[in-house]
Amino acid sequence: MVQLLSTKQMAEFANSGCLFFDGLIDNETNKEFLKDIGHTDIENVDNMQKYFQNIKASSSIPRIPAGTPLKNAYPYKSPLEKIFKNEVVAGAINSLVGSEAVVDHQFLHLTFPTKYFKKTNQRQMSQVNHQDSTIDPRVTFDIQLFYFPTDVTKEMGGTRYHPGTHLRIVNEMGIAKYQNIRGQKNIVCKAGTIGIFHNGLWHGAGVNFSDEIRYMFKIRLQPTEKQELLWDPESKYKPLPNRALYWTDENQESTINDILMKSYPWQEADTNRLDKINTIKFWRLLTGHKNLDIDYWLTRIENNLY
Repeated sequence: MVQLLSTKQMAEFANSGCLFFDGLIDNETNKEFLKDIGHTDIENVDNMQKYFQNIKASSSIPRIPAGTPLKNAYPYKSPLEKIFKNEVVAGAINSLVGSEAVVDHQFLHLTFPTKYFKKTNQRQMSQVNHQDSTIDPRVTFDIQLFYFPTDVTKEMGGTRYHPGTHLRIVNEMGIAKYQNIRGQKNIVCKAGTIGIFHNGLWHGAGVNFSDEIRYMFKIRLQPTEKQELLWDPESKYKPLPNRALYWTDENQESTINDILMKSYPWQEADTNRLDKINTIKFWRLLTGHKNLDIDYWLTRIENNLY
């Protein structure tokens, strides 16, 4: 039985573009995964290129053609099959892209320690901020699931990401020149953590200043069905009424609308109104309520009588 996302979790994803499940996958599966990818003890690695070659030559992870249904992608009882059948992981996937999602691509990201750059006389740099793929104006969205099989410490330079940027469409590296954006976060987590990103979320890998290789397995999944109320099969979700603007009672109970309208440090006080409008449009998509509004943002500009 899968554990579908709650309405609160869906609202958090709609607003921030990401969800995390810390330490979700058990240590035994994490160890099995590292063995499956051809993990080599760090003391036995001469350089980065050789390490990648070893992994490609020894990994038992299957090569998956684009468009393969996720349910058919991995061998029975393999570590990755166990991960994607985990009730929380499967529930999150079903809630966001449906039970018949297909694989776009998968990749194993490795971030190497400083000593390997010194060995090869290379400059150690962080990955630039980017959105994956190219300009993607679809209403439909993909998700990218990140799996961390080992602990990620602050020194290891975990993935840098910027909550709330997923609905600001750019052309892949068009944001590469922007560094250290206000409110950015870096993933620091326990082994077995699962992160799920909207395909549009701005992100980039940090510099690994530790003595250990950092591992992150990524898979991008596409929906094959309408992404409407997938987390709420009984269609019980009902929009809240508009509330008073700028003159409100204090100590009101927090609601789903408060989650959806949360702002982030990188957003300016005025231009973030565009982000609020985009979030409401996204929430309309997810809930199927085409006339839904929050704080009158869309009703105001859709009140066209001519």
